[in-house]
Amino acid sequence: MQPVNVGLLGLGTVGSGTVRVLARNHDEIARRAGRGIKITHAAARNLNDLGDLDLRGVRLTEDAAAVVNDPEIDIVVELIGGLSPARELVLAAIEQGKHVVTANKALIALHGNEIFAKAQEKGVMVAFEAAVAGGIPIIKAIREGLAGNRIEWLAGIINGTGNFILTEMRDKGRDFADVLAEAQSLGYAEADPTFDIEGIDAAHKLTILASIAFGVPLQFDKVYTEGISAISREDVSYANALGYRIKHLGVARRTPAGIELRVHPTLIPERRLIANVDGVLNAVLVWGDAVGPTLYYGAGAGSDPTASAVVADLVDVVRAMTTDPENRVPHLAFQADALSDIAILPIDEVETAFYLRLRVQDRTGVMADITRILADHEISIEAIRQQEPDDDDDDAADVIMLTQRVREGNMNQAIERIQELTSVIRPVTRIRLELLKQP
Repeated sequence: MQPVNVGLLGLGTVGSGTVRVLARNHDEIARRAGRGIKITHAAARNLNDLGDLDLRGVRLTEDAAAVVNDPEIDIVVELIGGLSPARELVLAAIEQGKHVVTANKALIALHGNEIFAKAQEKGVMVAFEAAVAGGIPIIKAIREGLAGNRIEWLAGIINGTGNFILTEMRDKGRDFADVLAEAQSLGYAEADPTFDIEGIDAAHKLTILASIAFGVPLQFDKVYTEGISAISREDVSYANALGYRIKHLGVARRTPAGIELRVHPTLIPERRLIANVDGVLNAVLVWGDAVGPTLYYGAGAGSDPTASAVVADLVDVVRAMTTDPENRVPHLAFQADALSDIAILPIDEVETAFYLRLRVQDRTGVMADITRILADHEISIEAIRQQEPDDDDDDAADVIMLTQRVREGNMNQAIERIQELTSVIRPVTRIRLELLKQP
């Protein structure tokens, strides 16, 4: 049987990894797919900067549209990233009846609804395993392996840069800015790290995971997003002393009132397996009603790990190319006409426990004022301790509180009142806390 011809858009980190994995494991991949998979046409922005990549037999161009328009190409692999021209190229490929594989989380999160509708109309597949958590097959696990479950919630460390920074802050007592600079020097963070440290990258990925888990349309604009740039080494240290780790989590949860979609720093008990996922590694914890908790762990980025997911998608597409489109695995796990319009909860309606750190004047009556305000807003205290601050402020103390679960809107109102107290001398630090246990 003739091999399937692949057109590759992008020969950067992931594109070059895809070339290497396909070449190295060619025979094994053909045995799995039932046919050979061959890159025959590839586009790159700079053809003079391809290093020692073996591209013999591959037509090279700087014009990505030429690859898409090549009539001999069966599958287009989009690895250029960003929204434009990626969106236009993917839609053009679909319009021509070509299947698409992509690692572009932003494209899927923001334009996936449009892309999947066009793919369904044209009877082609769009595969995107590599868009979330690199080499971890989390999309396939939720979409297929857990298809017999009602997914109750998922929580993921889905950005390696943020996880590296928080790990270094905890293990070495370093400040955020210092670790960020090191992450940039090591290539873990971009020169402009905003997408990573402010949670935008994780929000793209959470959008995709939640859609597959709950059968709802992709809704990136409704994800509450909060970064880690305000996390101090004191907070990391205090959390550790209380038996918690701070992780930058993406959380999606089904509730009677709607679905929670949120990315933010989170205290989780140190005994949880996911709390011990360190460095640049990723992990996603999924709770299904039948199976209970399952944890997926591994490399969330990198050339070969992400290429592993790209090639796996290629194998899946090749296997299903001759299948009736109506009998293929749906893009978002649920049949397109069965997606739900369940509401996405605004963050004020979400209930979580909280870690609070307050710098207060060290005098009688301060705690009584604070606890009275919390009680007024129906906030119960789980634990409280006073810490001597690291600086030389003899007239101040750090008060650390862990609360029970409370509606976010109530907490916001309480913090606003607490910060009006003259005895509270710095802005209140607030970090959400999740126990990650059975619903």
